[in-house]
Amino acid sequence: MRAVARIVAERAPHGGTRLSVLHGESPLLLRRTGPPTRAGVTVHLVGGAAGPLRGDDLRVEIQVGPDAVLTVRSVAAQLALPGRPGLPPSRLEIRATVAAGATLSWLPEPLIAAAGCDHHTVTHVEAADGATLLWREDLVCGRHAEEPGDVRTTTTIRYAGRTLYRHDLAVGPATPGWDGAAVLGRGRAIGTLVAAPALPNEPPSTPVAAMMPPPTPVAAVMPLSGPGVLATAVGADIREVGAALDPLCVR
Repeated sequence: MRAVARIVAERAPHGGTRLSVLHGESPLLLRRTGPPTRAGVTVHLVGGAAGPLRGDDLRVEIQVGPDAVLTVRSVAAQLALPGRPGLPPSRLEIRATVAAGATLSWLPEPLIAAAGCDHHTVTHVEAADGATLLWREDLVCGRHAEEPGDVRTTTTIRYAGRTLYRHDLAVGPATPGWDGAAVLGRGRAIGTLVAAPALPNEPPSTPVAAMMPPPTPVAAVMPLSGPGVLATAVGADIREVGAALDPLCVR
């Protein structure tokens, strides 16, 4: 299955944000939720079919114009499934651009790597100098009491023309050591949050130590080499990850 979803958010003529493009194709359906407010517009991604499955080629394109404010969420977790044997891995490509003065918050539900899946998510975000970005990615390794399939995520976030964050993660039986101490250890869920130029509920001058979640060996907040912050958490399940990262997403 091939599908493209596209969102273009612009500043409305009389203030606020309007959606000049809101286009989805199953399984990537888009719905604006709630009325536009001065806090911006919210769009939810709705799964119109099962998957992603082997052979699927999916793409999400997001463009946020100057002074527009957009939040993208999803109504449910994304479940990567095996599909027919012999087909290539499923692929989801996400590309976002955020103009100067614009705000984009990407806060979807987790990706779940079901047993037997083979999936690759590739993300590229380009944020201009003066943009505000909040980018969250959560991954759950397998359903309840299930070993995961193979998932690879490749994320690149650029800010003001420079690479701010570049991260590759691979889990599953095709990746030796993914459940060892160097990657997830005993954890079965991982979440990352990238904020630029700062976390939404902390002024830029706040020391990084003051932003730390409650003391835990599996969560940390770190400054990036540039105007940004990275928060990451590993837990036995997504609830533990959410307990560390959710408070950092509140504006």
